[in-house]
Amino acid sequence: MDGTDEGNVVRATSAPLDDVVRPHVAVIYSSEMTCHRPLLEEHYEQPARITRIWETITAAGCTLKMKRIPIRPAHKNEVLLVHSEDHWDRVQALRDLTDEKIQETHPYYDSLSLYVMQGTTRAALLSCGGVIEACLAVASDLSEIKKCFAIVRPPGHHAEPTQHMGFCFFNNVAVAIRNIQRQTNVKRVMVLDWDVHHGNGTQRAFNDDPTVLYVSLHRYDNGTFYPCGPFGNIQSCGEGPGLGFSVNIPWPCEGMGDAEYIHAFQHIVMPIAMEFAPQLVIISAGFDAAEGDPLGQCRITPAGYAHMTYMLSGLASGRLVVALEGGYNVEAGARSALAVTKIIIGEPPDELPPMTANEQATEVVWLVAKEQSKYWKNVNPKACEPREDVEISTFSIPEILKLHRQNYLSSNHRMMNVPLINEEMGERFGMQIMCTSDILDNPTMVFFMHDFGDLQTELENAATCNLDLERSYLVDFSKELISWIKDAGKGVSIRHCLLDVNLYPRPLVAPVKKSKSAQVLAKELVIYLWDNYVQLSNAQRVILIGHGPGCQPMIDLLQQRWSSVSTKVKGVVQVVGHLKVPLAPNQPDEIIPWYLEHSFVAVPGNHQVFATKTKKRHGNVVPINETRAIKLITDALPSIQRFVQAQLGDHQHMDTS
Repeated sequence: MDGTDEGNVVRATSAPLDDVVRPHVAVIYSSEMTCHRPLLEEHYEQPARITRIWETITAAGCTLKMKRIPIRPAHKNEVLLVHSEDHWDRVQALRDLTDEKIQETHPYYDSLSLYVMQGTTRAALLSCGGVIEACLAVASDLSEIKKCFAIVRPPGHHAEPTQHMGFCFFNNVAVAIRNIQRQTNVKRVMVLDWDVHHGNGTQRAFNDDPTVLYVSLHRYDNGTFYPCGPFGNIQSCGEGPGLGFSVNIPWPCEGMGDAEYIHAFQHIVMPIAMEFAPQLVIISAGFDAAEGDPLGQCRITPAGYAHMTYMLSGLASGRLVVALEGGYNVEAGARSALAVTKIIIGEPPDELPPMTANEQATEVVWLVAKEQSKYWKNVNPKACEPREDVEISTFSIPEILKLHRQNYLSSNHRMMNVPLINEEMGERFGMQIMCTSDILDNPTMVFFMHDFGDLQTELENAATCNLDLERSYLVDFSKELISWIKDAGKGVSIRHCLLDVNLYPRPLVAPVKKSKSAQVLAKELVIYLWDNYVQLSNAQRVILIGHGPGCQPMIDLLQQRWSSVSTKVKGVVQVVGHLKVPLAPNQPDEIIPWYLEHSFVAVPGNHQVFATKTKKRHGNVVPINETRAIKLITDALPSIQRFVQAQLGDHQHMDTS
């Protein structure tokens, strides 16, 4: 390792290293691997692939949370566990090439999709040795390191036992696996190869070995995409004792993105991985399926890579090695590598928009499931069977439940649909906003924000996962509440009107690149309804009720429309379960004393809020003797009724006894 690289570790912060480094996360990198560089012309496999990744994760502060492991060259006895001695000798001989010999042999190496120079041998040995050290650090029982990112080049997954090819000289991952199987107690290893090209060399090394599960998602294009041929097709599942331990998910064309990869993970990768139960997971992390890569021409985003890493992090007690493979758009590779690095240092993945896998991908995943179900019980082809034959006559269960609720409110309470002029809101929440006919005239209004309910189901058969329809039903927690609101005015001079908002967004028909998150959409919808309906109505006495996901947009409304809220709203009700902490507005400053006088929070009696200072931020926090979140609002209803009556009546504090 060169001195400049080592210096970066020490000088990156003035704080003691032990205070900032997480000992269970490591990184391996050296700029010395840039000594392998094209002499004759520009090339996709360039030194900037690793230097830009290192610069990006360092600038983001990630390296401060990672232990730096020294890199070293692979030894001959290590490499020979996978490669032939003749192969070793050929790579060693490259260090003695003259410039004239490099030019003379260029056509030969170009036919193997390689370039060579005097620095190639050193870089290839360091790249291989770096992955060995990363895997040993994570696999060793004596090490505290659980995760490691090996930022290395040249890549390795195309290198076969007797041949270098496809920018690769030694198969870094395969050599590392054979060494940890010899030197540690880790024997069962999973390799997830998301490089856009099939890792022919890695599969070849373990094709008959049941101790290594090799899973590859790659462009196949009917065998015409590099490395070409049938080896990476659906039926290429291993041989002999290794039959079933090679899993290929071959995409038929370009353009696959987050939706397609996540779909494959959910139906193929993770079910098989959990059944195999690896002791170590290695990601052959090529970033050439990233959006913008000139060779892959696929569309995985950094968030997509993050989610795949996050899922794999839950395997093998968290033992994970990320080993760089391909990736030929330098900036796209750096952004993707940063997203992966953030996951291994413990940050959550960015939210993905609603998305649906395309027809080509769902067809491939179904065919792979049919093939792999011969070897793995967890794989269920029926669960991922393409729906194209019945698509025109199918409805999602949430949409059926929303239609039921709309019909119930219309038939039983004569409520009507609230039109949404905003096109995006109409697409995501259309037919989910209901109101009583007197919404514009009644001086007293209840603005109720909630999710759609709880679906309770039983299975006919655990093997098929078919629903027992006779024993499956919808628990509508709001039925009693709405009935009370509608009947509360009977026999008295004041009658309540109701604005009922179902905040469960309808999924998009097709992925939208810049679609908003459900939380942002809910906030905008509630503010839109306030501005266009509540504000324009005669309501001067408004009660806000938020249930579960409805609490956050309700608090956002208080803060965003404080001046009008303070004159109209007489009470704010939150009903939250165990996993939710009651929210309180904090701006502007004058909202805090107002909120204390107007708030009511219903939580289970054993909620964590009673053990924290959060309770002091609310006026009334009422424990309900019900631990099931779905029944909480029903059991809290008498207390809510007393609070609302007090706020709308003499405004005296309610009796919570």
